[in-house]
Amino acid sequence: MTSADSRGAADAHAPMAPAALRELAGALRERMQRVVVGKTEAIDTLLATFLAGGHLLIEDVPGVAKTTLALALARCLDLSSARIQFTADLLPADVTGVSVYDQSTREFRFHPGPVFAGVVVADEINRATPRTQSALLEAMGEGQVSVEGRTLPLPDPFIVVATQNPLEMEGTFALPEAQRDRFMTRLTMGYPDAGAEAAMLLARGGADPLADLAPIASEHDARAARTTVASLHLAPAVARYIVALVSATRSDEAIALGASPRAGLHLAAVARARAAMAGRNFVSPDDVARTAVHVLAHRLIPAGSPASAADALAASTQALWRILASTPVPAGD
Repeated sequence: MTSADSRGAADAHAPMAPAALRELAGALRERMQRVVVGKTEAIDTLLATFLAGGHLLIEDVPGVAKTTLALALARCLDLSSARIQFTADLLPADVTGVSVYDQSTREFRFHPGPVFAGVVVADEINRATPRTQSALLEAMGEGQVSVEGRTLPLPDPFIVVATQNPLEMEGTFALPEAQRDRFMTRLTMGYPDAGAEAAMLLARGGADPLADLAPIASEHDARAARTTVASLHLAPAVARYIVALVSATRSDEAIALGASPRAGLHLAAVARARAAMAGRNFVSPDDVARTAVHVLAHRLIPAGSPASAADALAASTQALWRILASTPVPAGD
């Protein structure tokens, strides 16, 4: 390892002061609100997911700034970005990359696919076949891609923001439970209110809202912030609260398949990120409760036979709110 590599490795593990992290989160929120108007909770969920080292699934109708939200994060942190339009004929190699024979060297040269970017937008992920969907599994779980007998690391930081329309079922392939479980959080953007939509029309005038979005931080800042989040204190009482919530989903009569142990790990990670964004160096039960639906709802399978994915999600969310209301909250550390 060279001295430059040593410095890079050290930088990757250097933490950021809690006050600096709160300031960074606030600046990112303010800058992203310029292009994603009136969606503070969606921005905060994306920021918390990114800081926690996870991936985000956005389920909503077209035209509500799902892709813009992800690309705004890439612009603000000066990260590379790529958008993959998932279709039925998309192949795994279209995601991970392919080797092409080079006549000049008489060797095969690997051309990285769009997954080798810091922020990857997997647009309409449920339109691709399960085989192509699975090309993202190793990338999301391990931060690497295995291609032709080689294991290639992905950028650090790395996040997948996938989108899908839960109301449209024709020509789609539902994400299996194992793949939904890889997404740390899920959110619905929803339509902006009338004031925000009018302001958007007046401000843009047909221009690309991302064109003037300048970076306010770097990859180094992002890695430092992630290190701080990962080391944030989690009291035993709060850990037991997380376990109680996750366990309750496995015994609730309205839920056929409850949350996995990975869900508990993800819930703790996002709660840490929420606490750090608020400038605290510890996780409170409120951080857990505020993020529980975003982290757990998409992983659950409700009992019965919901008519659509949207109905299934609504049933799971309703069960989660009931579990949150009935689970005792720890009084202190």
